[in-house]
Amino acid sequence: MLTYRGTVFPWHCDHVGHMNVMWYVGKFDEATWQLFNAIGLTPSYLRTAQRGMAAVDQQIKYLRELHAGAVVTIRTVVREVHEKRIVFVHEMCNDETGEVAARTILVAVHMDTSIRKSCPFPPSVIESAKALIGPPQSPEAQK
Repeated sequence: MLTYRGTVFPWHCDHVGHMNVMWYVGKFDEATWQLFNAIGLTPSYLRTAQRGMAAVDQQIKYLRELHAGAVVTIRTVVREVHEKRIVFVHEMCNDETGEVAARTILVAVHMDTSIRKSCPFPPSVIESAKALIGPPQSPEAQK
């Protein structure tokens, strides 16, 4: 599922001339909110139901440098859906070269924001997330 399209701007780059890690995380975060919206964890739902999402684990692999001017796409697949948590993978690709620049695996937990504890997803969210379960997008993601 396509969850992000964007560009690497000069201010995203560090003293070495490639995109700094904070911008990878930021772009992955934007992709995460697109995924959540697609499965029913919309801003309206989160506000009215007093719910939130918390990242409890994130692993990132930086595979290729990205430089100013690079056009990037992030595609996302769901790996697992459980009663209170979801595991998903984002792959950031350089659209010009087709290479995977970075990959992150995230574990997120559904939260009741009033009591600050995890709580079950609504059945509709679980159903929508299960529909997005799939294999990694690229052959190298299977390593």
